[in-house]
Amino acid sequence: MARVVVLGGGVSGHTAATFAAKWLGNGHEVVVVTPNSKWNWIPSNIWVGVGQMSKEEVTFELDPVYRKAGITYKQAKAVSLNPEGSASEAKPFVTIEYTGQGKAGETEDVTYDYVINATGPKLNFGATPGLGEGAELGEHTVSVCTADHAVHANEKLQEAIEKMKKGERQTFLIGTGHGMCTCQGAAFEYIFNVEHELKKAGVRDLADMQWISNESFLGDFGMGGLHMKVGGYVVSSKIFAESLYAERGVEWTVGAHVSKVESGKVEYELLDGSKGEKQFDFAMLIPPFAGVGLKAYGKDGADITDTVFAPNGFMKVDANYNAGSYENWKASDWPRTYQNPTYSNMFACGIAFAPPHIISKPMSSPNGTPINPTPPRTGMPSGIIGKAVAHSVCDLITKGEGAHLHEASMAEMGAACVASAGKGLTTGTAAAMTVYPVVPDFDKYPGTGRDTDYTFGEIGLAGHWIKHILHHMFIYKAKLKPGWGLIPE
Repeated sequence: MARVVVLGGGVSGHTAATFAAKWLGNGHEVVVVTPNSKWNWIPSNIWVGVGQMSKEEVTFELDPVYRKAGITYKQAKAVSLNPEGSASEAKPFVTIEYTGQGKAGETEDVTYDYVINATGPKLNFGATPGLGEGAELGEHTVSVCTADHAVHANEKLQEAIEKMKKGERQTFLIGTGHGMCTCQGAAFEYIFNVEHELKKAGVRDLADMQWISNESFLGDFGMGGLHMKVGGYVVSSKIFAESLYAERGVEWTVGAHVSKVESGKVEYELLDGSKGEKQFDFAMLIPPFAGVGLKAYGKDGADITDTVFAPNGFMKVDANYNAGSYENWKASDWPRTYQNPTYSNMFACGIAFAPPHIISKPMSSPNGTPINPTPPRTGMPSGIIGKAVAHSVCDLITKGEGAHLHEASMAEMGAACVASAGKGLTTGTAAAMTVYPVVPDFDKYPGTGRDTDYTFGEIGLAGHWIKHILHHMFIYKAKLKPGWGLIPE
């Protein structure tokens, strides 16, 4: 009997584990190691952060779902990997530390035949002084990265609204909190949902809405921007985004690295090297992501972390990490199978894999400060990659080591994104976009890097309803309800 250990129970890890259990059946064991007791549909945290959904509507307990699926569940965090075993253990193993199940603080070595690293990111608040400490949110800003963060964000938002109802003007600063952040889309959704709620509360006229981002232009989204069909015309995402920001009365500052956060104030540096300050009453700034800090050790106990992981803490896979300068970058640099090049029984998926380079054009200020989005690997790509990796591992187990590995290159993958711009039965709006491929291929699609026949977008009430339907559909799928496996990633 083979044992597959999945590290992480987020979108990618949960997808990998549930499909692996479905395909392998009772003859093999699937183990999920995740520090959380609940699964969280993270895209809907935006709505929790404005009081339009409760924490309970975006989370559910993992234990009963995994028991139903025949998956061994360990509420613990992965600490280190021993891909060669050790002097006392012949099999490879992962060392875990329990965070629940009545064993908090206890450690255990879990052996494996295959391991899938889907640990997701460390929320690196500590990268920006004042934004937080380590992976913990600070006191000056709010976040929507977790369900608990979103609950706190809404509490602070409601406090701001109450002040406005008393006639106090408020400045809202929303965006990214560092020059190398990803997930601009989450901040994009949040600022427009906040703006929408302020209108509903009748206090929009007392709000100054400010956007701050490390993107070199609005609509970059960490993908270098895109050209898409809108109403039959090909439009750049820059024009699309600028039109929306102007329509909603949101001022923007782009190409910005937030270098320090204090009570009611941020300091930032721009791509031209100039520095400035912004005042705020309410701020939601997305932190940069890093690997969770897994260590790796050889059979003799030697530290081999640098062999297994990139400097940012994400796991190395079958990508070209030696592409060099921007002029040399190719779509083919991106991984296809997500197999670790050193240890063939190790895979990574979702945010946990190390990308070969960023997607947007690399930029830095004259002071040498990098200011550019890092690559998004969330949402639909995470699910697709998790499923492909699970398929590969299952085939290796059932068909032997020569089995074909399944491929899911982001340079050959389309993705759909529905970005909420306000929730409401008749007043809600969302920008619904498809992108093909996620990573642009300028050799195949000269000029834009993408196929404009399959890259298109619209904004309106229909998009909001799609977003709402997707919320319920993916929670249904994640709970393994009847027919769950037929719902696409």
